[in-house]
Amino acid sequence: MRIVFVGTNKISLITARTLSEEGHEVVFIERNKEKIDKLSDEMDCGFILGDGTAPDILKEVGPKQTDFLFCMTDNDRDNIIAGLVGRSLGFSKVIVKIEDLAYEHICSELGLRDVIVPTSTISRYLVDMIMGRDATELTSVIRDDARFFTFVAGEEENDTAVGELDLPKKAKIICYYREDRFHLAQHDTRLETGDEVVVLTHVDMLEALQKKWPPGKGSGEQEVGDETEEGGRGSTR
Repeated sequence: MRIVFVGTNKISLITARTLSEEGHEVVFIERNKEKIDKLSDEMDCGFILGDGTAPDILKEVGPKQTDFLFCMTDNDRDNIIAGLVGRSLGFSKVIVKIEDLAYEHICSELGLRDVIVPTSTISRYLVDMIMGRDATELTSVIRDDARFFTFVAGEEENDTAVGELDLPKKAKIICYYREDRFHLAQHDTRLETGDEVVVLTHVDMLEALQKKWPPGKGSGEQEVGDETEEGGRGSTR
């Protein structure tokens, strides 16, 4: 596979080294020439000097030939812009890293499906560890043709019961997040505008769900086995 990283922080560098050792092609976009000069002597990766939010620079790495675009700078706004530009240029998979939780809902509204929030992921893992909970990997539970799909309830879903939503067959709402609090969904649960709704579905139903709740309305899907981590609204969970 071919993976492009915008930014050279610790997470992207460690990930890139592992991917390179596995035989994958890795390319970095970095605006700091000194960093490139140093890293190019240490890592077997490609490097492009430039601003990863600029369309011309992202075009240079070949969107159609790239399997993953990771926007991993230390600036949330740069990552969001790079993600939006990358999506518009046709990168097949765009993953955006953010640190400020205030940007989670914004990413969802912008249709950025795959969002990484490292601090949230680590904190949830540590709490589960302390409380003695089973932090089982999601990919060991959701297998085969199972997928998660998320959408943010709009005005049209406000005060609508879960059982009244016109879902395709082989799709079921299992939970929702209201003001970042987890709730199991019941047949008579009434949604409110802004609720993040999680649907467990067969992969064949994703297209129908995406038509009903397109990315611009804050939806997203999880394909089990991706190189993505947990995120917030509109991201993989």
